[in-house]
Amino acid sequence: MEDLTRRALERALQAGATYADVRVVRRTTENIQTKNGHVEAVSSGESAGFGVRVLADGAWGFASSRQIDAEEMERVAELAVRIARASALVKQADVSLAPVEPARGRFESPCQKDPFEVPLAEKTALLLDADAALRRSPRVTVSEATMDFFREEKTFASTEGSYLEQTKTESGAGVVATATEAGEVQVRSYPAAFGGDYAAAGYEFIEGLDLVRGAETAGQEAGELLDAPQCPSGETDIILEGQQLALQVHESCGHPIELDRVFGTEASYAGTSFLTTDNRIPLIRMTNINLEPGDWSLDEMIRDTREGLYLASNKSWSIDDKRLNFQFGTEAAWEIRDGSLSRLLKNATYTGITYQFWRACDAIARKREWRVWGLPNCGKGEPAPVAHVGHGVSSARFRGVRVGVMKG
Repeated sequence: MEDLTRRALERALQAGATYADVRVVRRTTENIQTKNGHVEAVSSGESAGFGVRVLADGAWGFASSRQIDAEEMERVAELAVRIARASALVKQADVSLAPVEPARGRFESPCQKDPFEVPLAEKTALLLDADAALRRSPRVTVSEATMDFFREEKTFASTEGSYLEQTKTESGAGVVATATEAGEVQVRSYPAAFGGDYAAAGYEFIEGLDLVRGAETAGQEAGELLDAPQCPSGETDIILEGQQLALQVHESCGHPIELDRVFGTEASYAGTSFLTTDNRIPLIRMTNINLEPGDWSLDEMIRDTREGLYLASNKSWSIDDKRLNFQFGTEAAWEIRDGSLSRLLKNATYTGITYQFWRACDAIARKREWRVWGLPNCGKGEPAPVAHVGHGVSSARFRGVRVGVMKG
């Protein structure tokens, strides 16, 4: 690969570029799904391509291809230079690059057990066992389990002398139980809603999730929700468990700090932002946004709450075009009375205004209970590129929140 990228860079310089870089990307994916005791889908895929970016006549040019060989890389490099020269005809000023020292190195994310080397039969058997555990509750009518793996191999080289290689492996899995009775539907997921939890790790992450045990609990709670009373309406204190809080961070903190939203130049998919450029430096695209841990434990927060709700696992969300007014629904809620968890409640929702909501946070669980939740499907813009992000959080308490605004 180093020889291929070198040839592309040399061709770009020969064609008149003053700077050039090449990115080569290879992606491998695998997805397994089961439903109601049967394998629903198995898919795998591989894709590859490269892009060449150049400066010529003071303007940018870019070209790409999916065919990775020496002849094609040289052709695309020359095309990128021609595009840059065409762009230079309408430039207002020359592009000037900041001085950067060249870097060389290699990074590989931790992966103790390569998920793509684990036999498909072993992975499928685990999902079927979890699927069966969901249906141990007789009121569960639909059981679903899924497993995903991603690998991205990326090479970067530039005419300034940089040459970098990066390999990232990601693994994730989740289950969801759907219980129905007399026209009512309730769901419980494990370890997180909308596909489960994901991490930059190998198959060891899947083994650590204990899917079968979690599935049995999820199925049992889905059935119990059918009989649970409706979440009452009013204003009360709430404690958000980690997965729900991760989504709260994602929607009300992560997206609003994206620079294109702040400037109002991206509004067609999920709106702009209530923030302005005189806060901390906005990001171009959301990355891993984390909530720092506090000094409490979850048990201490519950004991310190006279009356409130403990809310778990996202079920629905809605947020306005300024990322200001929001409403979230959770799969389950437990009433807190006199410092103890009591009855299970269904159809719980909470609503607020972003900055007021975060100002109402008065307790966050400590580092020992802090963990990163992976989200492999963060989309924005049109056409919508999908990003993989993570949010490190621990449970937190919010005072005086409006809850239960939906009707049963």
